[in-house]
Amino acid sequence: MTKPPKDPSKVPGAIARANALTPEQRREIAEKAAAARWGEKVYAATHKGNFQKEFGLDIECYVLNDTSKTAVISQRGMGQAIGFSRRGSRFTVFVNSATMTDYIGRELRVKIEKPFIFQPDSAAAGNPVTDRAHGYDATILIDICNSILAAKADGKLTDKRYARMTQQAQIILSASGKSGIRGLVYSLAGYSPSAEEVIAAFKLYVQQEARKYEQEFPNELYMQWYRLYGIPVPTRGKPWQFKHLTVKHIYFPLAKSGGKILELVRALKSQEGDRQKKLFQFLNELGARALRMHIGRVLEMSESSADQVTYERKIIDRFGGQPELDFYS
Repeated sequence: MTKPPKDPSKVPGAIARANALTPEQRREIAEKAAAARWGEKVYAATHKGNFQKEFGLDIECYVLNDTSKTAVISQRGMGQAIGFSRRGSRFTVFVNSATMTDYIGRELRVKIEKPFIFQPDSAAAGNPVTDRAHGYDATILIDICNSILAAKADGKLTDKRYARMTQQAQIILSASGKSGIRGLVYSLAGYSPSAEEVIAAFKLYVQQEARKYEQEFPNELYMQWYRLYGIPVPTRGKPWQFKHLTVKHIYFPLAKSGGKILELVRALKSQEGDRQKKLFQFLNELGARALRMHIGRVLEMSESSADQVTYERKIIDRFGGQPELDFYS
């Protein structure tokens, strides 16, 4: 009877050879084994990160061990970057839709159809792993954003459901362009910024671009305040009373909601520069979306109120007690 072959891992010589391998050699063997098992080129992630802490989005990113040291964003993360939720695979459905057919070029489509396959945990473990993930070269996010804006320019993405996506695409493009030229100048000048500096700079650019798209206070709300409080319409600018109404009916209720604690009363008593800084920080924490939703509620209450007393009663019922607005004392 023929004896079964011995398990190479239990042969003393094989164990000795395995122990003699460097971590790089073991990783290479594991990659070749994975490629043979899955029939595809499988890379290893040397570094791993996430957008969650700095940008509030659970988007995983990696640096691969290929010759180009490719920076990749997870397949799910690419969809989140342009506004889709974490659930499902709406990103691939969107880029393959009839709407986007003429805007996703051949080269870009090939990259989308053939994502990088890699071992996401190899960076931390340093050992062979069996798990694998799919990701895209991070630079194609720029190409996708360009495609989205081109489709919008041609009137293909006018539906309200695409509004956030097109806005996000413009923010990403503008922020990335500014960050890229800054990085180039740094390199040419021989300056190597720290990781914290790079992240802080990009966050600043994103905030600057996002503020361009924050919905300003609608003129309809101002017209209701003129009516309800009997304030004469000035020939230019806004009346001083609007500052108090904005703080009491917009910023103050928002500051108390959702666990956001900001003592705006103290800010109002501080010096002008410090006050502006605090309100600016508050808006960054809160976000434009919550601000727009709140303004919409206040506008609805003002339009449905016949007089000042009715309006302020609705404010109190909805947002709690408000300091009295003593304009004329």
